[in-house]
Order: sequence, then structure tokens, then C-alpha cells
Amino acid sequence: MQAQDVMTTVVATIDAGATVQEAAKLMLERRISALPVMDRKDRVVGIVSEGDLVRRAELGTDAARSWWLWAFAEGSARDYVKTHGASVSDVMTSPAVSVRRATSLQEIARLLEKHRIKRVPVLEAGRLVGIVSRADLVRRLAAAPTRPATSARTASDRALRREVLKEVRRAGVDLLYVNVTVEHRIVHLWGGARSHSEQKALRVAARRIEGVRKVEDHTSVIPLRIAAALGSV
Repeated sequence: MQAQDVMTTVVATIDAGATVQEAAKLMLERRISALPVMDRKDRVVGIVSEGDLVRRAELGTDAARSWWLWAFAEGSARDYVKTHGASVSDVMTSPAVSVRRATSLQEIARLLEKHRIKRVPVLEAGRLVGIVSRADLVRRLAAAPTRPATSARTASDRALRREVLKEVRRAGVDLLYVNVTVEHRIVHLWGGARSHSEQKALRVAARRIEGVRKVEDHTSVIPLRIAAALGSV
């Protein structure tokens, strides 16, 4: 299995020059915990996550740091920028650990563990094409068979996934909230739909694709009051 088999293909991003408050608002609106940070040439230059925003002067949480950080001038200065900086470029983690479409899930799991991170952007020719999170790996595990798929079966499932994603877009479903995996021609739908109609549209779109053997719907409907509060409707 590779990154392209599980990655979320529609990714919310933020400009390096945006403010910390803008990043926080976008995370809340999109119900996500991190954002790839882009420069003016549309290249990924870092990632800003909830963890980068926890210790802030505005919250009064900037003082509770390990004593040894303050024993070194560089650590002290870096910590000050992180807790008091106004722009995303001040607080983001850079450079971002990234992978390619063909990176194996085994390698992705190793990188997540090694760097103690929760997601990696997927780049192709320097451009952002998706993102893989720990949740994506867990979803894949939940849908995985007891025996590993052959390379031929994997290629077939990959082609089906591309077609299902295209049809889901045609149905008008926001892929920021939904992900699709395919295993042995069985389509698994994950995430949150904004209505029962959208949830049904997901199933209809998946079933329309020739070669799909079965559709397993693991999505849930976001309560209207929550969706409205998040700005997702």
C-alpha cells in the first residue's frame, strides 16, 4: 500500500504570511488539527498544528516551559518567537516532513513515529497533492483484509479509488470532510457528511463506478447546529 491509496486529496492550506489567529479560525472551521503552510510560489514550507498554538502569550500559557530551554540563548529566543510571533511563519514547524505518492505506508508509519508527528503532506514534483494522517492509516487498518493484497489487486483498487473520488466531486460532496479507501473492490467511505442527502449521494456515487463490488459507509452526519457553527454549510 502506498500514500496515494489512503491520502486525503483535497487539503486546506494557509499562507506563511497569515496571522496565527487566521490559522486557528481555519482549523476550527474545517475541523482539522493542522495546515500545510504555503509560500508565494505555492510550495510547502512547513506545517502549523494545534500543538504549535497551545503555548501563546495571549492565552497566558507561554511561561510553562522546561527549565533547560532557558539555559541556552538560542532556545530562549526560539521559544519567544513561538509564543509571541504574530504570523504563521513564526510558529510553524519547518521544514515539513513530506512523502511522495508512491511512498509505502510502512515508511509513512516509520516517519510519523520517528518525528513524533501526526501527518505528512504528499508532494509530487514539489507540489502538494494530498496529506496522510495517522487517522488515514487507522481507517485503512480497519478496512484491511487478513491477507495482504497482491500488487495486481492493489493497482486495480487504486484505479477504482480515483474514479470514485471523481464521481464524489461530481456529486458536489466536499472532500475536506470525506475520504475514500478501496480494498478488494470494496469501497469504504469515511468522515462526516453535512446532511443525510449528502451521505446518500456518497453511496450512490461509489456504486455508479463499474467494478465496485460493494460499498461500506462508515460516515456520520454532522448535526446541523454544529455544521452551522463551524461554517461548513
